[in-house]
Amino acid sequence: MKDELYHVRPGDKPAQWYQVVADFNEPLPPVRYGENAKLTKQEHEKIRVKELLKQDTKTSRYVNIPEEVLEKYEMCGRDTPLMRAYSLEQYLGTCAEIYVKREDVLPTHSFKLNSAFAQVYYAKQEGFERVVSETGAGQWGLALSYAANAFGMKADIFWVRSSKEQKPYRADWSSLFQAKIHDSPSEVTETGRVELGKDSTCPGSLGIAIGEAVEYARKQKNCAYISGSNLPDVILHQSIIGLETKKQLEWIGVKPDWFVACCGGGSNLGGFMGPFFFDKQYKNARFLAAESDAAPRLTKGEYRYDYPDPLCILPQVKSYTLGKDYMPPVTHVGGLRQHNGSAVIGWLRNKGMLQAESFSQEEALEAGKLFASLYGVIPAPESSHALAAAINRALHAKKTKKKEVIVLCLSGCGVLDMQAYKEGVR
Repeated sequence: MKDELYHVRPGDKPAQWYQVVADFNEPLPPVRYGENAKLTKQEHEKIRVKELLKQDTKTSRYVNIPEEVLEKYEMCGRDTPLMRAYSLEQYLGTCAEIYVKREDVLPTHSFKLNSAFAQVYYAKQEGFERVVSETGAGQWGLALSYAANAFGMKADIFWVRSSKEQKPYRADWSSLFQAKIHDSPSEVTETGRVELGKDSTCPGSLGIAIGEAVEYARKQKNCAYISGSNLPDVILHQSIIGLETKKQLEWIGVKPDWFVACCGGGSNLGGFMGPFFFDKQYKNARFLAAESDAAPRLTKGEYRYDYPDPLCILPQVKSYTLGKDYMPPVTHVGGLRQHNGSAVIGWLRNKGMLQAESFSQEEALEAGKLFASLYGVIPAPESSHALAAAINRALHAKKTKKKEVIVLCLSGCGVLDMQAYKEGVR
């Protein structure tokens, strides 16, 4: 046998997104605008794109993908291939079958374009001229910069300082698309100045960058704040991953025992797994989130309401959290360094539908190094957590001599994360 790539058959490419929340048996816990929140509901709505707010709260199971967004998807290479990773199976000596959904092949190296195109399109339709957001490892910042440029809009990115310093070429690449990059914490916002006042060498976190981006949007004219993860609208757009995977699996007649994805805010996991959670054809499948042990929300956090940012600018969201003041240690997995995450993912975890395991940076990067040696593809450090989890499952199958089918999402490429592999691999 050999490694094979499977694509969606002609005429089967999804033309709609799927909203997993529509199949919940109860409403998603609502956001809370408490007395301590510095952003009122009215102010929040003013800086958000109205269509995206609707997508956060509507329970429509399917949403038509705008023609302009479909064109951008096709231009950037969707559908992405599903790969039978036979070489990896052979190396591990396992009886498990391993399939990899290859989001790393997209132009900006990650799945983030799927939502960036959609959000920028809606922002432009509503008359905004500028978009602002946060980014950790930079995959979202790069995708948003590219998408904004493609639609003729301006972009400001608050980039977690420690991650930007680790992978400066991703920020340089974003600048080629005319994006304005702000190291976070920055002197540009009160949020940044407060954090720098506490610690002038503060490495930053996604929570701080979120607070800065929101504050910045409030003070700019005709500027929309958009998010690269966490929110239901982002998971809706990312469902293109899972919908394609479902078509590919149906074509080759494969029924997975395990779906595996890394989990930061939760959008690649939610988009990849969402279309399968409530499909009776996959009722025996299990779903596994692989997170960083530097920010182990799903394995060690509490399920409760908390603020997404340390200065309590945004409203509270109910999910798993390590506390708004938690400062994750500096690692090379910036996309997973977040104290809390998606309410959608939190709900699934709380209901027992989603399992979770945490991995050290070293474990993840060793898995990424193995994949690179077999395929010549360097996985993003975040995505390598999913690889580590899938390899563990495959080795368990080898030990028990029980054949399992494992499908994982390789959410991004790590060619610009070489410092991580230089410093983080034994």
